[in-house]
Amino acid sequence: MTAGGRRRLAGRRLRPGDGRPLPPFRWWQVLGRSVMHLDLSGPGQRGPRYAVDVRHGGDGSDGEVRARLYRDGRQEQVSKVPAVFPVAGGVVEVAVSAAGLRRCHHVTDDGTEHPLVPDSRSAAGHRARLDRHHPALGRSVGVVSVLLLILGLGLNLLQLVEPLSEIPPVAEALGATFDSPVDLPVWLNVALGLGAGLGSAERALRLRYRSWLDGAGT
Repeated sequence: MTAGGRRRLAGRRLRPGDGRPLPPFRWWQVLGRSVMHLDLSGPGQRGPRYAVDVRHGGDGSDGEVRARLYRDGRQEQVSKVPAVFPVAGGVVEVAVSAAGLRRCHHVTDDGTEHPLVPDSRSAAGHRARLDRHHPALGRSVGVVSVLLLILGLGLNLLQLVEPLSEIPPVAEALGATFDSPVDLPVWLNVALGLGAGLGSAERALRLRYRSWLDGAGT
């Protein structure tokens, strides 16, 4: 599906907001809520200020994950995710994965895009602050996240291929079975899986998503 088609489909999910104010961010919501901000004010000119609020556990009424767009502190629109909200001069695109936010970007009418700014009290806000104040440490954490994903997914995939190759139709098609060079204990496989999940979650805090890497880890 083209980008235009996806936007039209997402537009059908838009519903008017109820005008309620943006709820304050509470400390206990740090792992289950994302709030992202977009300030379109220019030099010497106050523009609209938007916020996107996503509760990753879903709404209490039906469990559906929705994004809510606030303009100048008031709820303007609501949509199931993935969502595309029209804003001044473009749109805000929102998508989620099992690990958190997959995308929350402002895309202007000329195609320029950039991520929204995380609320300073959210987990993404704390992660962004680490990058600002301790850039070397922030980069190291990012590298470790990628390594956890590659190591966990790679080793688990090697072990998964072996029993799959022993299925008679598969073995007949391949003409042989695959012997995994690694055979890890259950506890280590679980630990590697948890590590891959943590790696995906850390990358989601920075809106880093690659389907071949993060998609396989969530």
